[in-house]
Amino acid sequence: MTEPTPLRCAAHPDVETNLRCGKCGKPICPRCLVQTPVGARCRECAKLSKLPTYRVTPVYYLRAAGTAIGMALVLGLAWGFLNAFLHSFFFLNIIIAGAIGWAIGEVTGLAINRKRGTWLAVIGGAAVVLCYAVNVFTFGRFPGLGLNLILDIVGVVIGITTAVSRLR
Repeated sequence: MTEPTPLRCAAHPDVETNLRCGKCGKPICPRCLVQTPVGARCRECAKLSKLPTYRVTPVYYLRAAGTAIGMALVLGLAWGFLNAFLHSFFFLNIIIAGAIGWAIGEVTGLAINRKRGTWLAVIGGAAVVLCYAVNVFTFGRFPGLGLNLILDIVGVVIGITTAVSRLR
């Protein structure tokens, strides 16, 4: 009696396998296997694609950048205005920066139909930094070395983290 010849993976001919695609029957190895709700498939039959939430076209990037820059300019002026009149409460920058990060992330997310992605998060984080720069350079409130600088940095980091979490 003759032994059956072992199957070889279609993508990796050096790997023996007993697995076959449940749709087309092509031999596949565990590295090529894609588990689907209806069984094991090869990559071609599984038709792997990104979720629609993560499919971001250049138009969405432009919309995100425009919205984030607009929000950064407006909120930076508002931030500076609040600091000009409420400068005695120096922990206010941390609260304001977190709220600005949330607002930039939320409005930018609405403008791009709740799309998500790494570069969208980068745009949101950069908008928070731009917002802080508008605040500082418009109202001439440069933080000196010391506690105010540390609190401003902590606030900007909190704002960036909040914006990124809304867009990633």
